[in-house]
Amino acid sequence: METQEARLKRLRMRSWRRGTKEMDLVLGPWADVHLAGLGEEALVLYDGLLEENDQDLVLWVMGTAVPPDRFAAMIGQISDFARTRLARA
Repeated sequence: METQEARLKRLRMRSWRRGTKEMDLVLGPWADVHLAGLGEEALVLYDGLLEENDQDLVLWVMGTAVPPDRFAAMIGQISDFARTRLARA
């Protein structure tokens, strides 16, 4: 059975090593800031989100495509975080 520490480490690593640099730079920082504070339901949802294709994820985060309902709220949070982060750069 996976410990909570191992789970968070796995999710963080998968967030930073997506396969496309764009999604690495969106999901990695978000995971660094938010993962430890997520409850069980949100962690399960995020784990499922990481199974999605990067080409779909980038469109959802940019707002050029509508994400599936189950991911909509989390994608909104990730998008807001990314926008705020970019505005500071």
